[in-house]
Amino acid sequence: MTRATTPATAASTRQRRTPAPPEATFLGMPAFRFGAREALANTQQRRNLRHATGTIRAKRAAVVGEVPGWEDLRRAGEAIKNDVLAHLDRYLVQFEEQFTKAGGTVHWASDAAEANRIVTQLVQATGVDEVVKVKSMATQEIDLNEALEEAGIAAWETDLAELIVQLGHDRPSHILVPAIHRNRSEVREIFLEEMGRYGTAAPSDISDEPHDLAGAARIHLREKFLRAKVAISGANFAVAETGTLVVVESEGNGRMCLTLPETLISVVGIEKILPTVADLEVFLQLLPRSSTGERMNPYTSMWTGGASGDGPHDVHVVLIDNGRTEALAHLHGRAALRCIRCSACLNICPVYERVGGHAYGSVYPGPIGAVLTPQLRGITSDIDASLPYASSLCGACFEVCPVRIDLPELLVQLRHEVVEKKKSHARVPGANQAIFAGASWMMADARRLTAVQKLASASNRVMPKSGRIGALPWPMSKWSKARDLPAPPAESFRDWWKREHEGGRS
Repeated sequence: MTRATTPATAASTRQRRTPAPPEATFLGMPAFRFGAREALANTQQRRNLRHATGTIRAKRAAVVGEVPGWEDLRRAGEAIKNDVLAHLDRYLVQFEEQFTKAGGTVHWASDAAEANRIVTQLVQATGVDEVVKVKSMATQEIDLNEALEEAGIAAWETDLAELIVQLGHDRPSHILVPAIHRNRSEVREIFLEEMGRYGTAAPSDISDEPHDLAGAARIHLREKFLRAKVAISGANFAVAETGTLVVVESEGNGRMCLTLPETLISVVGIEKILPTVADLEVFLQLLPRSSTGERMNPYTSMWTGGASGDGPHDVHVVLIDNGRTEALAHLHGRAALRCIRCSACLNICPVYERVGGHAYGSVYPGPIGAVLTPQLRGITSDIDASLPYASSLCGACFEVCPVRIDLPELLVQLRHEVVEKKKSHARVPGANQAIFAGASWMMADARRLTAVQKLASASNRVMPKSGRIGALPWPMSKWSKARDLPAPPAESFRDWWKREHEGGRS
């Protein structure tokens, strides 16, 4: 998930073909608490997020409520994905055999660098210097666009939200709606300023009405679609039984990319496998309802290999690991690989709604990102070690997950791993360790606990009238900066019980 290319190359001095993203890599971003603090100060973004996530939540709830056996569907999806993860080696080999038999070529990539190298070489072999892209989390994960840019190949995003992010020199902040942090007035300004630099300009009198913005994007992209010789996609599913790849989308840009070019390269995570075509029945009900709040996707494209005269004739799939095998090896964490990238957990999460996706420092934000990213990248960096704490553990994410990933449980387990790792590297106990060691000593003896309770009750007399304790001195300052601690009660439960039930006896 880090950039696999090195800026210090001869190609890096070449004038860019595509808009430059922010300079800092994800791994160079600060811990979540610092990113969240900055995001909370952006009131416009908070309004955008509240409106967008609220709208999607309402749509999802309506269409899910129409399905009497929704919980049965969730359990079916969970069971199918569990079977895949338990027998992934067999299903991957089966997929390769069937895809190859149909005329396609399968490539295996262990990490981002290898995947980028394979895709770049495949594009270079065609002799073209630009590609059109279907929205793909996998290509964002490996930073493919920048790898292609370094090789002098322009990668054009064709999904409307991805186009907004690309033209805005920005990063996606949502799995499903990458530009969710932008409102339509901001989109209008981006189109007016940037479109003309990279193709057909937006009309000078364009309004911020959605149909006008979509129309400008359609005209801007049309020339790119018509001249494209190579397209790059991801895949929502890969069917082992037949070697079929599946992409679901809502705009039709994906269908253009999947049918017009001569060469099609699909970058697919190894966990996207499904055993049979029949299994699609379950997931084509779960995914659209959970993601866009629709009963079915407007466009569902399936292809099995290539065919002369009917769409791309040179078809490739790059199956990437990039940390997935390591995550698969941890029984407590492999459930995260069931994820079908619907983003329902983001839309329901009270933390994500307030800070957005950029604070997570990952392509995968929200609750699933807080679980999946540390497993794919490890917990050695500040940002990755902080992600398991980017949650209130309210449990709403599990309730809406279409494949029943118990995200709160995984977050707690990852927090344990972070603490244990810090303990093993710390020369002296940290503030948290000292505090919990003191609490353990106090609670191990009833007399000590009673004495502390009496002292706390006595301190109530000098506490603020608000009943809340604000910032505390070090070492509690780190904890209290982001929290208000309730003032101790004037009477402990033990004293109340003695007074009410034991006649005041000690």
